[in-house]
Amino acid sequence: MFAIEQGWLEGVTRCPSTHCNTRPDDEISLLVVHNISLPAGQFGGPFIDDLFLGCLNCTAHPSFADLKGLEVSAHCLIRRDGQVVQYVPFNQRAWHAGVSMFEGRSNCNDFSVGIELEGTDTIPYTDAQYLGLAAIAKSLIKQYPKLTKARITGHEHIAPGRKTDPGQSFDWPHFLSLL
Repeated sequence: MFAIEQGWLEGVTRCPSTHCNTRPDDEISLLVVHNISLPAGQFGGPFIDDLFLGCLNCTAHPSFADLKGLEVSAHCLIRRDGQVVQYVPFNQRAWHAGVSMFEGRSNCNDFSVGIELEGTDTIPYTDAQYLGLAAIAKSLIKQYPKLTKARITGHEHIAPGRKTDPGQSFDWPHFLSLL
């Protein structure tokens, strides 16, 4: 588990993003699991950080053209080796879910934490990523009482038909057994 101080995980890399804003209320009651790789299927490198920090060179790869002007962020990224990078403090609203709904409530960014796993829908995630995600989830559940194991979901579940992550490669039973 991690200690959380003023919305930041202790002992992780911090790369503060401006792609966030104030939550409409202080509620944190949902954890959304995502995946990301830039370019798609390639791991490592600076491109995820650059995207979340708003400084991605959209000419660096042909697939980045669609990302021009996009303002997006997540609270945290867990790299393939388990390294955690935090971009937005949990008490702020990161821009990760987009058009979304959970249990009849829309605008999931308002009340959720978004965690990105470096990966794809079809490539298995690493043990280090599952362990890191479990450690963060346990810390969040301890810090924010409205967040429970039952309120952890995938992006694909809150934006069906629009999003597919974390995808078929994410082992939900294994992850939940770590909590």
